[in-house]
Amino acid sequence: MSDCLFCKFVSEELETEKVYEDEHVLGFKDIYPQAKEHYLFIAKEHTKNINELVTQNPEDIARVYSAISQFTREKGLDQSGFRVVTNLGKYGGQTIFHTHFHVLGGEQLSSFGS
Repeated sequence: MSDCLFCKFVSEELETEKVYEDEHVLGFKDIYPQAKEHYLFIAKEHTKNINELVTQNPEDIARVYSAISQFTREKGLDQSGFRVVTNLGKYGGQTIFHTHFHVLGGEQLSSFGS
């Protein structure tokens, strides 16, 4: 999709601060961090949200999570912990419609529902 910001990162039409890349996955720093460490991981093949990814390219979920696992271990985020979040739609807080996973850590994060 030529109008998709994240697809432009994949094609290198636009630059981003990459932290991980392989044949199928790209990881980069979030430009509006919500935690001390905040990264986004995407499958390079465009899908608009997690439900579309599950339907069209379910193997990419494993690829993205494998990349996150490798990256967080190398970065040491697995030692203190981190959170992985994906948003779907307006009410879910999605603002870029290319499936992406937020990896947040590097500090104590607030708990959900406790």
